[in-house]
Amino acid sequence: MKTRFVLIHTSHAGNVGAAARAMKVMGFGDLVLVKPRWANVLRREETIQRASGALDVLNNARIVETLDEALDGMTHLCATAMTPRDFGPPTMAPRAHFSALLAPEAAATKPEGIAFLFGSERFGMQNEDVYRCNVALSIPTDPNFGSLNLGAAVQLIAYDWREALGGFSVESATGERQLADAAEVAGMLAHWEKSLADIGFLDPASPKKLMPRLNQLFNRAQLSAEEIHILRGVAKAMSQAAAGDAKSAPPASPSVPQ
Repeated sequence: MKTRFVLIHTSHAGNVGAAARAMKVMGFGDLVLVKPRWANVLRREETIQRASGALDVLNNARIVETLDEALDGMTHLCATAMTPRDFGPPTMAPRAHFSALLAPEAAATKPEGIAFLFGSERFGMQNEDVYRCNVALSIPTDPNFGSLNLGAAVQLIAYDWREALGGFSVESATGERQLADAAEVAGMLAHWEKSLADIGFLDPASPKKLMPRLNQLFNRAQLSAEEIHILRGVAKAMSQAAAGDAKSAPPASPSVPQ
């Protein structure tokens, strides 16, 4: 579905750049500005800096004089209005509206192009612009403080819309963990049992339930093969330290005959 973001009478150049960035990270690139404060806003330094590399969105953006020009080809119009109107289109949360718009039972009326309209930073959208829209989207915020920066508002709408369209997959950079098998865990526990005895922490004559408890602990940890190697290294270091302490201890004094 064609998706367009329309900024109406934008007064801060940085917000145009922020909007371009927000769109690009969500995979959208159709940006139209309706009579912005700066005629050269797409080339201003602040705009380019705030775009943070989304220069293709800026390069392809259009500046028009009227909202009619900006909406050419769009069949479903979404106003962004934090304050509900007593007249005009219904006010809905973005996710609820997107879910209804893309529901299977609504396939016959699925729009060909959707436009998201954002008003000026100081005054928001004018009533006459809201009235021509199919819905007024209101981002759920704290009732005591609903002031959203324009770039942030674009980001939230772009994210929710992308999620409604199917979203992007998230790939792990760490790779899948390879868990140690039972034999590796048992071997590590045997190594630890010896080392704990070497340092005097475990009494082989009266071990009680120390090793079964450690077995349960390591089972819950779901150790990887690499982690088994680390724990074996710790056990080896404990035994070596215990052997070194034994060698450096002074010889026992001979008993004095009575």
